[in-house]
Amino acid sequence: MDTGVCAQILRHTGAHVATGDGCFTVTPPDGICPVVHPELGRRVRTTAVLAAAVLARTGQVTFPYPGGDAFCPRLIDRHLAAMQAAGAEVIAIDTGIRARCDARRVRAFTVDVNTPYGPSLGATVTAMLLAARAHGTSLITHPSTEPEVTETARFLADRGVIVHFDQEGLHVSGSDWIAGGSFAVAGDRIEAATMVMATAVTGGSVHLDNITAADFPDGLTRTLAAAGITLADDASGGVRTRLDGPLQPVEAATGPHPGLPTDTAPQLAAMLTQADGTSAIGERIYPRRDTHVQGLRTFGADITVTGSTLRVRGPARLNGATVEAADIRAVTALLIAALAAQGTSTIRGMFHLRRGYAGLLPNLATLGAEFTTIPGGP
Repeated sequence: MDTGVCAQILRHTGAHVATGDGCFTVTPPDGICPVVHPELGRRVRTTAVLAAAVLARTGQVTFPYPGGDAFCPRLIDRHLAAMQAAGAEVIAIDTGIRARCDARRVRAFTVDVNTPYGPSLGATVTAMLLAARAHGTSLITHPSTEPEVTETARFLADRGVIVHFDQEGLHVSGSDWIAGGSFAVAGDRIEAATMVMATAVTGGSVHLDNITAADFPDGLTRTLAAAGITLADDASGGVRTRLDGPLQPVEAATGPHPGLPTDTAPQLAAMLTQADGTSAIGERIYPRRDTHVQGLRTFGADITVTGSTLRVRGPARLNGATVEAADIRAVTALLIAALAAQGTSTIRGMFHLRRGYAGLLPNLATLGAEFTTIPGGP
């Protein structure tokens, strides 16, 4: 997610970044600019994570308050707590945050990254990047175990950093030098799930490369199965989906890994507009997540919101509409609704879709969807 903007931010620090052929190559400079680009940093949620990497490398960083998907208040207090635990003086300024370490290096630390809604994925990665450059072993308690965390752990381990999980939490033994090298990132379960639901809402099936059924978290697999969608590994590699009859209503709630990912809930709501009955989706990660609801109603969906629970009544006849959303998954939900709608739809806010998915539109076009994109459009 946000790889294009992140690449621009890294270039601003002085790094050489090249993209292409599914690869992302970064060569750090001898001297890194300790400032995260103010405008770019306000466009993504990963700002504090990138800032932690710069802080660990240079002992200082200035960065703006993050932006990205503002579907509810999203604090960065656990990120800042990790920086403070690593020895940084953290000062809030009008435009963002300034952090600086004595002796220009981070130290080993212990930090708790839990929140009222469960472990923070982003703060876990922030703490890992800080710990990777600290002398000694750091402990991250209540860490997230989302694939982004385990992939970061695998990446650091491949670079020579000692990382292990146990009942206490996540232990990271830092190093002055972290080697470069090549690393293949596992398939993205959120993008894969989006493709599955976009296909199912039109009654189709799809074969997905570079991911297996085991890469889908259990909560997602169970929810899809309850809706009538099965996942099976294919002998030729990848996973194939099958829709067994009409879509069925489900009752589900998001939760920490390996539960139902919150980043699939808006797309799930869009798909369930075509299920035969009433579905309920509870949000258990964030206080609320319903920025997609009004857009789906514009298409003709029957959705009600009670607290943090959405109820979707289907099957609804959806008609082409002009809609807009301001976060990645909400825009994606509207796209799925447009695939199921009669007639042509116009979706604004596609910037968020482009920063969240590298190839969603081309992949859907390969399956027969018809799109027209407006260069420079919203």
